[in-house]
Amino acid sequence: MNLRLAITHISKSYEGKTVLNDCSFSFDRKGVYILTGPNGSGKSTFLRIAALIESPDRGEVRYFSDDEVLENDILLRRRMTLVLPRIGLFNTTVYGNMAYGLKVMGMQKKEREEKVCGYLEAFGLLHKKKQNALTLSSGESQRLGIARAMVTEPDLLFLDEPTASVDQKNSELIEEIILKMKKQGNPTVIMTTHDTGQAERLADFRIRITPKNAIAFFG
Repeated sequence: MNLRLAITHISKSYEGKTVLNDCSFSFDRKGVYILTGPNGSGKSTFLRIAALIESPDRGEVRYFSDDEVLENDILLRRRMTLVLPRIGLFNTTVYGNMAYGLKVMGMQKKEREEKVCGYLEAFGLLHKKKQNALTLSSGESQRLGIARAMVTEPDLLFLDEPTASVDQKNSELIEEIILKMKKQGNPTVIMTTHDTGQAERLADFRIRITPKNAIAFFG
């Protein structure tokens, strides 16, 4: 079932400073949505609210499957994943990081191993599977974070500046991965970036938060 998201008139302030003001947008088509805007425009805040990590001061965030409004519960949260700029990896092997979510979901060991190894190979990390994840480079850590999010096969993947702290080679690898997702049509990706060139290369839909926090949309 297709997962759709509608954000209506959300506003958010921190310590009296308005970060988002009356933002509305619907994510009702599959593809890659790129959220751009100047520093401090509220891109990351918008993403965290959309991913149900934070609550808006005003407004609504609603998820739909077909025409049914979904409850904010564990079943909905399993259908989405947020990858932050600084990946929080577990102090265990690369394989252990990847397998954890599948184990929690109750997947059998053999199927879990096949799926994890398949994703590690796709992300260029299979040769690192026995290595402690905390010893990876920043670029490898970022790829592992995205792979770990993908292995549970979410319907919706949120990426907050996924290439901001990695070198050119890893940035290109991550872009290739996102383009492959785009070609396959799953998951829907909602991503922030400060790189306008990257937005042009990756986006099906571009969304810009202006300094006044009104969302402008570019198809």
